[in-house]
Amino acid sequence: MSEITDMKIRTEDAGKRLDSFLSESIREVSRSSAQKWISAGNVLVNGIARKSSYILQEGDLVGIDPPEPDPVELVPEEMPLDILYEDEYLLAVNKPAGLIVHPGAGNPSGTLANGLLFYLRETSRGNTLRPGIVHRLDKDTSGVLVVAKNDHIHDCLSSQFQERKVKKSYIAMVFGQVEPASGEISLAIGRDIRCRTRISPRSARPRDALTRYKVLEYLPEFTILEAYPQTGRTHQIRVHFQSLGHPIAGDETYGFTALLPRIKNTRHRKAVKNMNRLFLHSAALSLLHPETGEPLLFTAPLPEELEKLAEFLRQ
Repeated sequence: MSEITDMKIRTEDAGKRLDSFLSESIREVSRSSAQKWISAGNVLVNGIARKSSYILQEGDLVGIDPPEPDPVELVPEEMPLDILYEDEYLLAVNKPAGLIVHPGAGNPSGTLANGLLFYLRETSRGNTLRPGIVHRLDKDTSGVLVVAKNDHIHDCLSSQFQERKVKKSYIAMVFGQVEPASGEISLAIGRDIRCRTRISPRSARPRDALTRYKVLEYLPEFTILEAYPQTGRTHQIRVHFQSLGHPIAGDETYGFTALLPRIKNTRHRKAVKNMNRLFLHSAALSLLHPETGEPLLFTAPLPEELEKLAEFLRQ
């Protein structure tokens, strides 16, 4: 959590202590952490600093400016990496599902960044390179990820992402039959005002987001499609398809679990439930080489576990 946000107190939260409300509303914040934020002046009620014991009233506006997280020292760790492309400036890697990209609270090691740091130091014969991961994929999403080998290349690639010159294509399987067979979803999204770990249209600061899509195949009770995010918002594809009533298969955060009982075929229901990941894969990414200007296209095949699941559902 790093963005300033405002939370308006509703009827059901009136009468709660300020520290209790924060720990209940923000999943990753404990009550002791909430008390530290309040004491440090990172939390205001109606623009005024209050004590942790302050009793909230309906209509109060709680403003939260969270402190910067403690920096995490990146330690090189050897791990297998599926390198799709590499030159002296950058590389593209096929990230497996289940692998976190960056260290963070509760995940200080075992991330892709740790593995890349080891790989870059080994391949550069001991130079202290750091992995400049330009963009991210969710833990349970697989596929193409681009990494810069120095700060200049990182800045150049970041500019291409910010200027929307990078083209991305994802393969997803969603619940239900998506109609029409091609279209776009335009829905502003941001951090949810009630749960900071979720993204939703119910946000204090929603940002424009656009996703185009094309159906590839209709399966019993599911649709396999290609999604082309035109903007790069956090969880964009997941939230956009949830907004249509077609959450991504395996997405416990954005509504899929509640729809499991509606899958009529019990064998299909069990297979999807046991997937233990999102059926979401970054299949292709294209950009211009930051040094040569040459067009580059990186592709990653659909993982075997997703191919097998799709084939099982076709039967």
